[in-house]
Amino acid sequence: MRHTPVLLKQVIDDLAIKKGSIFVDCNLGDGGHSEEVLKRTKGEVTIIGIDLDPEALKRAKDNLQKHESKKQSKIYYCQDNFANIANVVREALEKVTAGSSVDAVLFDLGLSSYELEEGGRGFSFKSEDPLEMTFGARDKYNFNAADIVNNWSVDQIETIIKSYGEEKFAGRIARKIVETRDGAPIKTAKQLADLIRSTYPSMLRFGRIHPATKTFQALRMAVNDELTTLSQGLEGAVQILKLGGRLAVISYHSLEDRIVKQYFKKVEEEGKVYIITKKPIVPGKEEMKENPRSRSAKLRIIEKI
Repeated sequence: MRHTPVLLKQVIDDLAIKKGSIFVDCNLGDGGHSEEVLKRTKGEVTIIGIDLDPEALKRAKDNLQKHESKKQSKIYYCQDNFANIANVVREALEKVTAGSSVDAVLFDLGLSSYELEEGGRGFSFKSEDPLEMTFGARDKYNFNAADIVNNWSVDQIETIIKSYGEEKFAGRIARKIVETRDGAPIKTAKQLADLIRSTYPSMLRFGRIHPATKTFQALRMAVNDELTTLSQGLEGAVQILKLGGRLAVISYHSLEDRIVKQYFKKVEEEGKVYIITKKPIVPGKEEMKENPRSRSAKLRIIEKI
């Protein structure tokens, strides 16, 4: 399944990417945003694509290579965490020209459709996939989602679900998890999702949003240390931007958006950037209808000064 990039036109328009620009795509995924950059610049652009998942990099390469200009395009595929953006970009720029600097950076913090439906790592509520929720190579992680639900204490599980998922039923979900695992380990995403649904009041079990949404979000964030990674990535992005360069961030839940908003305000007060979006840009009704996963997206943009 090909992922549909969110807020595509707004992102590319407001990043003001031109022919000859250097663009860093920090969540390359299927390459949807970068593909649009290649189309608009007729391939006359340098793209540094970062993703932890080697499979995502392969998919992106397949999707982007047909838009490359043999003489003008330079695309660097980097398997890394975007927390390391400053080092990744410096190494890539050494291959371009000395003194090159970045014109635009994009963070698209959502899961791709492929990761949800076909990734095999337990992100989908319906899947019988192993309960992992890792973005990168499995052997690089100290623990995964199965470790949390099967080995951590009820208090630790409740804290994660409440803190990262902002789930009001965190206590009863944590207790049900521990009660269930005492009989047998919780192994699959569907098993966990069904368990969580059973803890919800009956009138809330079959609404538009699956009851497991916030708990799955919390586990994924804990496994991948997403909030720390985001803070580090934002700092690195501002460092490598040239004066007049722009940074855009698409977030999908309040914890991420709060970090982005507070960081943008901080660096603006320090005189380092100008906030382009005084209020976040959100998808219109038509986009939300065509791509329901875009409904919670918020786009914020700054310019380095």
